[in-house]
Amino acid sequence: MTESRAIRVLIVDDQPIVRRGLRAFLLAFEALELVGEATSGQEAIEMSRGLAPDVILMDLVMPQVDGVAATRAIHQRDPRIRVVALTNFADDELIHRALDAGASGYLLKDVTAEDLYAAIVAARAGRSVLAPEVTRRLAETAARPFSPGPRLSEREREVLALMVRGWSNRAIADQLVISRSTVKYHVGSIFRKLGVVTRTEAVAHAVQHHLVEGAG
Repeated sequence: MTESRAIRVLIVDDQPIVRRGLRAFLLAFEALELVGEATSGQEAIEMSRGLAPDVILMDLVMPQVDGVAATRAIHQRDPRIRVVALTNFADDELIHRALDAGASGYLLKDVTAEDLYAAIVAARAGRSVLAPEVTRRLAETAARPFSPGPRLSEREREVLALMVRGWSNRAIADQLVISRSTVKYHVGSIFRKLGVVTRTEAVAHAVQHHLVEGAG
């Protein structure tokens, strides 16, 4: 890349308000060029072929084809495209899945404009960029002794506790003041960590092993 050419950036997020904020951010920097906006992982895969962006800002929690699957598909097809995960979640499993899929960086959505700009420039140059919280969690995971039991996050335990009480995803979302897609992500993560495929199995496992307060 020459110094005179702007860095071509593709935004991927299913939330219109997030895309609008990122669009405004990109327009504020002459060195960055917005080449497109995708609302799903599948759109990201398709648009990356035709637009050939330098860097993709990739949300990870999206319906159907999520950001991890999209990152893997894009990285396998063209590793020259740098994918920076931009998400609300600093979840150990999600971090590892995104990085294993080929993400060049992992940032949280509360990142400052200056740090996000620096991350995009670094990613285009082939350098890895991680949020401080992500770096800390990776270090803690590496130092943590192996445990065969599930490591549920605090939020996952909250969701599981409400599942035990028979609450639907919509009711859980209202109670915890989060979106239904976020609840769906947490439920899927709980299933993977517990090694189950249904809510009934997850609830039975939680009760049998006393995973949440008041269960069993």
